[in-house]
Amino acid sequence: MTTAAVTFDGSVGRAFIEKARQLIAGEYLPKIESCLQKLTDEQVWWRPNSDSNSIGNLLLHLSGNARQWIVCGLGTEPDARKRQTEFDARDVIPRDQLLHTLTATVTEVDGVLASFDAARLLDEYQIQGTNTTALAAIFHVTEHFSMHTGQIILITKQLTAQDLHFYDL
Repeated sequence: MTTAAVTFDGSVGRAFIEKARQLIAGEYLPKIESCLQKLTDEQVWWRPNSDSNSIGNLLLHLSGNARQWIVCGLGTEPDARKRQTEFDARDVIPRDQLLHTLTATVTEVDGVLASFDAARLLDEYQIQGTNTTALAAIFHVTEHFSMHTGQIILITKQLTAQDLHFYDL
């Protein structure tokens, strides 16, 4: 893939980064927190079958992914992620501990994005064994958070049989 000779106007690039920050920390994380408040530790680790992930696995995975792509990939932290362990986990890690880990990761992600130079959005980075731009990495983490937040919401609705009222006006 070749990158076109394009530069970002500071306001457009900054707006993109700020929107990603708002979505991850201001929309997706609060929805996940709300779901976890409605569930027991055992429900957080429930899975419909052995080939499916529990909410607990998804929380570990979101933390690992965001940390690898943003904190380590765009930031300066070393990448020590062992991705498969996020899916292999079966022991009941308390939901409060899982939420603490995810919240800490989101805080780190937000810090990296808050100080990220928008003029570097098209710079290339090697993340998870692939070459990608900062823009693509930020977009990936944002859409990845969205997808798994939706899964967490669906599982929570299935387990609690209640409307979560996220969009009540």
